[in-house]
Amino acid sequence: MKQIAIKILSVLSVVLLVQCAPQPKAKTDQANQPNVILFVSDDHGKDALGCYGNDIIQTPNLDQLAEDGVMFNQAYCTSASCAASRSVILTGKFGHATGSYGHTHDYHHFSTFDTVKSLPVLLEANGYYTARIGKYHLAPESVYHFNTVLEADERNTVEMADKCVDVINSEAPFFLYFCTSDPHRGNPFKPERWDMPNNFGNKPEGYPGVETVVYDPKDVYVPEYLPDNKETREEIAQYYQSISRIDQGFGKLMTYLKESGKADNTIVIYISDNGMAFPGAKTTVYEPGICLPCIVKDPTQDAKGIVNNTMISWADLTPTILDMAGAKTNESFHGRSFKNILTDTEAEGWNEIYASHTFHEITMYYPMRAYRKDNFKLIWNTAWRLEYPFASDLWASSTWQSIYRNDIEYFGKRKVEDYLFRAEFELYNLDNDPLESVNLADNKEYALVLKDMQESLKAFQLKTRDPWVIMWDHDNSMQGTGVNL
Repeated sequence: MKQIAIKILSVLSVVLLVQCAPQPKAKTDQANQPNVILFVSDDHGKDALGCYGNDIIQTPNLDQLAEDGVMFNQAYCTSASCAASRSVILTGKFGHATGSYGHTHDYHHFSTFDTVKSLPVLLEANGYYTARIGKYHLAPESVYHFNTVLEADERNTVEMADKCVDVINSEAPFFLYFCTSDPHRGNPFKPERWDMPNNFGNKPEGYPGVETVVYDPKDVYVPEYLPDNKETREEIAQYYQSISRIDQGFGKLMTYLKESGKADNTIVIYISDNGMAFPGAKTTVYEPGICLPCIVKDPTQDAKGIVNNTMISWADLTPTILDMAGAKTNESFHGRSFKNILTDTEAEGWNEIYASHTFHEITMYYPMRAYRKDNFKLIWNTAWRLEYPFASDLWASSTWQSIYRNDIEYFGKRKVEDYLFRAEFELYNLDNDPLESVNLADNKEYALVLKDMQESLKAFQLKTRDPWVIMWDHDNSMQGTGVNL
């Protein structure tokens, strides 16, 4: 009996050793795996790029990317707030479902649930070497883990590009997450003159290796939703200067990529996390806040200079990059891959997007859910009885203060009162009203449109397990749907 027991224990030991041993990663054909560069700027709208129609700003390198690839006209972030948007970019899931409700840093402390698998982690599991440089603004590190973290001045994209040479020349296929702090406004609580909120990180002595490109305020374009005055023009000129700094660093990065011999096997994507840091754009779900630049160069596609009017969102980025990389995963996403419709000008079945914003800073509680389909857009302000809260840098901006301090009735085309105190539902026909200034929610002619869009928005919230779905009126509650909220 003793010998039999010893044999049984020996067999069990072998079984346990096999089960506990590190399992090999899925085999991948690294020779055919494309490299991926995801370049993310901070608060850059479509308003300030040559390829999107601005003939004043100097962005030759990003314009060249558009000539070599695909430029999306209707690409959307899902929350016009830095951290909340970046969580979606790297998970393919809306922030309300991952705990990424707002800013991660300091006392804001919103972090992604530790059960979430992010893009860099999934790519690493498929044989990729992952590296990041610049603005991170995510937590926890265990969810958003990269093999290598590079350090550089986040306002100097040329220096950042210099630090990425070893990554580009790595033997394994690489994923480089390159994030600038430009053209984000300066910190209003810092005393340095160059870092004040209307300065966008520009400083008199400039940055090493970067040509300072200065713009005359009288030459800049003022979007119609902003007041066209001295203060706004001066701020936009500073904003342009910061973007020209981005473009030079992007050009330097592309030079290193070409010199490495890997340009023909590297996917390059340029996006921004949210719109320009002006009231009416950043922290809102109005078009200037969420409809953003997105330029994609996929060397496996022959078509170049394509303008794609398909509606995509940042929830689609992670599944798309995984698809392009040929990566295997069992993860599910709220978005879907647009790889196969990349060069379509208007792909069928891609005519709607959703947005979900809850916090920016922790003191800025103002949940908004939005749904756009074709030319109609619905915004649901669940805390509509509250005054709309301001991000600290937007409140301190000269553009806002020039109107607020002088008690001027209109901010651009919108009344200040209407900007601060919003209706529960906002419904817009963007074909007739691109500035989203005529709310149709109470117009009886659009009652059916409103109802259909409300039902679609509810269904989206249920599907993505949005906790704020319970904020619908009790008469329209979700009881009886079979969904456990």
